[in-house]
Amino acid sequence: MIKVLVVDDSAFMRKAISTMLGKDPGIKVVGTARDGLEGLEMVRRLDPDVVTMDIEMPKMDGLTALRQIMMEAPRPVLMVSSLTTEGAEATLKAMELGAVDFIPKQLSKVSLDIVKIEKDLIARVKTVAARKMRHVPARGAAPRSAATAAPRQAVTPAGRPLRDVVAIGVSTGGPPVVQKILSSLPADFPAAIVIAQHMPAAFTGPFAKRLDGVSKLTVKEAENGDVLRPGYAFVAPGGRHIVLDQRVSRVDVVVTDQPADALYKPSANVLISSVAQAVGKRGLGVILTGMGNDGCEGVRELKGRGGRALAQSDSTCVVYGMPKAIVDENLADEVVDLDDMAEAIIANLYK
Repeated sequence: MIKVLVVDDSAFMRKAISTMLGKDPGIKVVGTARDGLEGLEMVRRLDPDVVTMDIEMPKMDGLTALRQIMMEAPRPVLMVSSLTTEGAEATLKAMELGAVDFIPKQLSKVSLDIVKIEKDLIARVKTVAARKMRHVPARGAAPRSAATAAPRQAVTPAGRPLRDVVAIGVSTGGPPVVQKILSSLPADFPAAIVIAQHMPAAFTGPFAKRLDGVSKLTVKEAENGDVLRPGYAFVAPGGRHIVLDQRVSRVDVVVTDQPADALYKPSANVLISSVAQAVGKRGLGVILTGMGNDGCEGVRELKGRGGRALAQSDSTCVVYGMPKAIVDENLADEVVDLDDMAEAIIANLYK
């Protein structure tokens, strides 16, 4: 039985989250708290397996409570985030502090929305509970999250790379992982990077801005008219896809709503398939932490055209779903720990 604590200053949200989670026989909501201070006391007393944590609360806000939980007794914390720029920035900060994922605060009275959110919420709680806290040390030790650990600067070899496009597919637990990788790449990185991170539309702009601030690369949310060039990284806008269009002397980035029926928007499969079609063996696919298997079919197509693929290691993933899918299909050329991923990406541009 997975024990969950719900921390939120809204009585409606406490009730809604508790009701949804209570529908699964494998989950029990052991308590609800109205603010971070009360939540912290209940974490100590009830020892829940997973905590859902609002960000804006009286007495003690969610970020302060999260920081305290991660210092005292680390466990999976899901942030409940408003779909605003401010909410995105706070959520990205929370993930840097050790939160494993976030739940968009979009509970409406439309039953179809509720059913979708309910399934998603239950799946996330079950997944992060099963994984425990792979990304922080054992309880009692001070957490050292993926993003706050000092990045080890990777070095670019001399010579001309064989590959010049890196396509990253990532989901649950991704923001601090992507941040760590990009902040470890040198200013003379000889390839362009395109990123499909499963994230709402309000979050991808602040995410790209944050990456740009900590990286020697130029990072931006992708727009039509962008052109691939070395040292640049483009983040797919939430709710839309990016694909590549190979022209005579350049590769354009195209933002599109198609395919409209894709399970994820942005989709790693759509992105990596387009890399395969546009640049073939010049492409390197990188599949990082995330639930499900998005990216597997794209990597299969990329490999079929002579490209290479890297998978993040089980032990360094928050959720070993997406990388596991390509490993199980024997599509990964290398399985790489997060600390070594920047170096491995550079090395594989020359293989």
